[in-house]
Amino acid sequence: MSLRRAFAIGLALIAAWLVFSTAPARAQGSQGPIAPKPGAPVQKAPDNAIRVRVALVNAPVTVHDAKGELVLDLKKENLHVFDNGVEQNIETFDLGGEPLSAVLVFETSSRVAPLLPAVQKSAIVFTQTVIGPSGDAAVLGYNDDVERLLPFTADHDKIEKTIANLKTGTSGTRLYDALSMAVGLLRDRPPSRRRIIIVVAEARDAGSEEKLGEVLREAQLSNIVIYTVGLSTAAAALRAPPKQSGPIQAAPPGTFGLPPVPGTVQTPTTEQQRTGYIDVDLLSLAEWAVENAKAVVKDRPLEVATVATGGMYQSTFRDRSIEDVVDAIGGELNAQYTLSYRPTGSEAAGYHQIKVTVDRPDVKVRTRPGYYIEAKN
Repeated sequence: MSLRRAFAIGLALIAAWLVFSTAPARAQGSQGPIAPKPGAPVQKAPDNAIRVRVALVNAPVTVHDAKGELVLDLKKENLHVFDNGVEQNIETFDLGGEPLSAVLVFETSSRVAPLLPAVQKSAIVFTQTVIGPSGDAAVLGYNDDVERLLPFTADHDKIEKTIANLKTGTSGTRLYDALSMAVGLLRDRPPSRRRIIIVVAEARDAGSEEKLGEVLREAQLSNIVIYTVGLSTAAAALRAPPKQSGPIQAAPPGTFGLPPVPGTVQTPTTEQQRTGYIDVDLLSLAEWAVENAKAVVKDRPLEVATVATGGMYQSTFRDRSIEDVVDAIGGELNAQYTLSYRPTGSEAAGYHQIKVTVDRPDVKVRTRPGYYIEAKN
């Protein structure tokens, strides 16, 4: 045998040995299905859809009896919470005891400048009846811009001084942008604290980049309750220097310019209906705004914000009533039940309706109507 032929045969034998020795390794690296071991569970392929779950939902609950008095003696077993009709296990239960973090939002536009002194006088009420000894607060002011006037602090003197020194700005009313900033500030607060926003403003937005529905959706997911103190534009006009703008009114303020409809009693409500103003179901409007987050909400934004989050709205007219309303908010916060639960038994995506019932007759229960989770793919 020649040397060249012997060398070729040797190479062939080595190649054959390599093929058979590496075959098991190639089989182990195969991309095909792998049979499970005897008795082992079959692994399902992962679902492409990302399911979003809310870790913990807080529901503020205010209960009044038939006389309108706050009910303060309820126990955990007296309340039942339902998420999309499915009763939930109440994980925590508290009556006004948890410390709170608040963002105080003030309209500082020139539109309400005559009312600003009355707002400034209410500073001590915010610290004494709302913030309390264990709470903290940040302060925002808004007109054509939204300004962070004070970061979160528990120092009552700083909070009162900031409110007492509010300055009148331009004529803008970027309410929704201010609410959005407030939600952003509260989102980072510890989950053990109650999160609230108190807005002192007129029911008007102009120039905001944010939409109210988007802001309320975020507030609901962050367990934030919004309280609003409605400033009266009419009251501001009465206190402003007299000026002539627009057509002269046909009748003096407080009187009706048209005769009554025959057979009816003339009231502000009948005149509103007569001129085309139709009252709306605020709860339905709040749910619609949250579900259609990018839609435009023009009517009654302060009331919609409170209904959507379980808070309270009150309008003001006389200067002293601003302090009274803030005091009432503080009283409710001290008498408010807070329930928390982890949603079970319903799909995560979409709108979740919350309903709370009480094992006691002739009571009225107020809580947030629900929250919205957007499906993600």
